[in-house]
Amino acid sequence: MTVLVVTGTGTDIGKTVTTAAVAAAALAAGRSVAVLKPVQTGVGPGEHGDADEVTRLVSGGVTAVELARYPEPLAPATAALRAGLPPVRPHEVADAAAKLATDHDLVLVEGAGGLLVRFDADGGTLADAARQLRAPVLVVAAAGLGTLNSTALTTEALRARDLTPLGVVVGSWPEHPDLAARCNLADFPAVSGTKLLGAIPEGAGAHPDFRASAPSWLAPELAGTWDAAAFAASAEVPPVSAGSERP
Repeated sequence: MTVLVVTGTGTDIGKTVTTAAVAAAALAAGRSVAVLKPVQTGVGPGEHGDADEVTRLVSGGVTAVELARYPEPLAPATAALRAGLPPVRPHEVADAAAKLATDHDLVLVEGAGGLLVRFDADGGTLADAARQLRAPVLVVAAAGLGTLNSTALTTEALRARDLTPLGVVVGSWPEHPDLAARCNLADFPAVSGTKLLGAIPEGAGAHPDFRASAPSWLAPELAGTWDAAAFAASAEVPPVSAGSERP
């Protein structure tokens, strides 16, 4: 793939760290990488944004582009309106990504919030940009209780728009996962209809050797070495007894 869209099942679940990990794995594989952040909210002029954070985590080597930023931590359409600034339209996102793809092996487009968060008053979303790009979408999900529903809704919304969910990555895998998180490792593929492609350790953003370690958190589809079955075994995913249901 040339362009990969990264979305999440919600906000603050690890999209930026996951995007950085995918970038780091691609760099390790010898690919040139660009990261496009269409809309940055909750950050003022000159402050550190998500695209800057990706650059920091991978220790440089990526082209980082941000199309717009709005100071209040709100949905993009609302933040743009309240700031009195023009919104970013899906076609602008698609055009910027396509331009970056002409001289990069991989372009990562990191959304804001979830898949259907509005970019503008007309209801344009990240899904619309992905459709214009004909790009697959990587879904970043939370680890614990409640994540299966939001993951299923996100992948269902993708397919309803003729978009391809590439897979699911757990954006922050806890050091001490509870029963729900461990069971979810087996349930993610069933509810999403796609593969589990990685698990980013909790606190990975502070990892002293992020770039070198990132491929071990991601599956081969993302240029990594992570194995879902081996990870589930190490996490001691409990068996399901006859007649029981997972949470």
